[in-house]
Amino acid sequence: MANRYEPNIDVASLNAIDTHVHIEVDDTGHNALPPTLVDAASKYFKSQTTRPGLDEIADFYRHQGIAAVVFTVDASTQMGHSPNSSEAIAEGAARNNDVLIPFGSVDPHRGADAVTGIKKLAEDHGVQGFKFHPSVQGFDPSDRQFYPLYETLQEIGRPVIFHTGQTGIGSGLPGGFGIKLGLSNPMLLDSVAADFPDLPIIMAHPSVPWQDEALAVATHKANVYIDLSGWAPKYFPENLVRHANRMLQDKVLFGSDYPLITPERWLRDFGNLDIKDEVRPKILKDNAVRLLGLERSGNE
Repeated sequence: MANRYEPNIDVASLNAIDTHVHIEVDDTGHNALPPTLVDAASKYFKSQTTRPGLDEIADFYRHQGIAAVVFTVDASTQMGHSPNSSEAIAEGAARNNDVLIPFGSVDPHRGADAVTGIKKLAEDHGVQGFKFHPSVQGFDPSDRQFYPLYETLQEIGRPVIFHTGQTGIGSGLPGGFGIKLGLSNPMLLDSVAADFPDLPIIMAHPSVPWQDEALAVATHKANVYIDLSGWAPKYFPENLVRHANRMLQDKVLFGSDYPLITPERWLRDFGNLDIKDEVRPKILKDNAVRLLGLERSGNE
């Protein structure tokens, strides 16, 4: 396909790889979340309510010398709100393939259609992985009814990011807008990792208030990783920093959660964190290069 994504990233020239960047608005200005949730998240993160588009994000990261994994979240069943297009994100990443890495999203409640969607996004559009947000999408990731999704992902060799821990989406709203935090407990991913040992699983964010559970899963399961997005590093739990410095130094990834947290702020705080000199490049770039198979990309 003419617009199928193929990475062309000069890995050697990169300062870092941001593994967690949201494309919240499409080219028409449509947001993947209802306005009430956008406003609540902006208040929670103390960020601007105006969200940048894909090409603006690509230019921003290109200027920073950082590659970015970009995605949306299809929560159409749970939210009753039309999602943004993963196909359009892949197409936009294809025209910015020197700096963007597209992940896809499907609504897990769509059953066989979601499985078909995974295959089409990977085969026809070249998405490099997938993103799920159990709390926002309203599903228990350990429920075996969703296993066909993971079987397909394992079969086609694509990593998957799962949101874990607290979320700013719905924060401060009555009933949290119906969003259930417990669906993002990282222990729910332990059985998924056990039953799909060849599926790379990235647990997004410091998993507050379940940080120790996340560390246990990542330490025990060879196919489980942690991205550090969504929190400024100065707030990282001490146990997370200790594990990142030692037994998980090859399994921890830089992620910002842009546009809610900027990579500049994250990297500034990370520079003051007590991380060993030999571990820093692993977290900022090397672990992601290996996990995403970027050794074969561009001029590396």
